Amino acid sequence: MEENIENVEVQSIESTPIAENKQKVSLPVISFKNVNIEQRKLRVLSDISFTINQGEFVYLIGKTGSGKSSILKTLIAELKPQGDEASIIGYDLLTLKNKQIPELRKKLGVVFQDYQLLQDRPIIENLLFVLRATRWNDKQAMYNRCEEVLSMVGLATKDFKLPSQLSGGEQQRVCIARALLNNPEVIIADEPTGNLDPITAEDIFNVFHNINKSGTTILMATHNFSLIDKFPSRAICVEDGKLIDTLV
Repeated sequence: MEENIENVEVQSIESTPIAENKQKVSLPVISFKNVNIEQRKLRVLSDISFTINQGEFVYLIGKTGSGKSSILKTLIAELKPQGDEASIIGYDLLTLKNKQIPELRKKLGVVFQDYQLLQDRPIIENLLFVLRATRWNDKQAMYNRCEEVLSMVGLATKDFKLPSQLSGGEQQRVCIARALLNNPEVIIADEPTGNLDPITAEDIFNVFHNINKSGTTILMATHNFSLIDKFPSRAICVEDGKLIDTLV
């Protein structure tokens, strides 16, 4: 795997005129225009431009070290970009202040390859920890939300178990549930099946695509080309410091 990301939430249309529905278009939730990205003062990517609209599922592919994780780190404000435009869910990443970063991250869901679960706490406590950190106060609402997202990923009966008592695929489902807690507008996944066997990896891809069908935008960095073929969607390839987009 390429360098990992480090440390670090239905509108009825019955009364809407048909004419308005035809005119309705998806809005960009991620927009880069002529963006440069650096890590440790070294240029990683130059002059990259792409747009991802609300509700899209987009794969980010490329060789190890090509800059995929640098793009993801930029989107969660771990790296500061330069360029004409760099925005995600309405936040300007070019001018984003440090005090705005927690607010931005609360509205994003991030899924890591290596899970990053608290090993000494049961699954329910892993999820409650995130809700406390994002300033939830109503205990019953917190427990209800935890149970809801665990049900969404097929782990409704596993809330009392420790991470070590779960399989790798189950632990990754917990990570997806954690990413869903605050109803994110965008989920960013960094090689989420990199540590999983092929059958389990397919299950995880299926979970992501089901989440996407509910309207959540997903950007997934992955090397799993066999599953990309099985679950086809738009792909952006990072190559030689540039982007190649299947939409172009």
